Amino acid sequence: MNEWQKLVDELINELGGYWKPFEMLAALTEEVGELANAMLAHEGIKGSHGKGELEEELGDVLFALLCIANYYGINAEEALKVSVAKYRARDVKSGGSKTK
Repeated sequence: MNEWQKLVDELINELGGYWKPFEMLAALTEEVGELANAMLAHEGIKGSHGKGELEEELGDVLFALLCIANYYGINAEEALKVSVAKYRARDVKSGGSKTK
């Protein structure tokens, strides 16, 4: 477990423990929706907000993800390394990434 996962784990345990898996999934879904709204506002599509709200919502999504990783005993850093390798291999085959 990396440093951030440990900090999240300590806080969650101070607050009474982890929610049930589908409650955590619902929380993650809610946070992703809030991130989407912040992105729309940041891009001027729906309202307008500064980068601070976007950063806050991204942090909330990361927090929710780390809660899920901790619950299942998954090292998020290792999971991310595997994903980066997967995307790298796939994008080399397809000729490039579709992200900025």
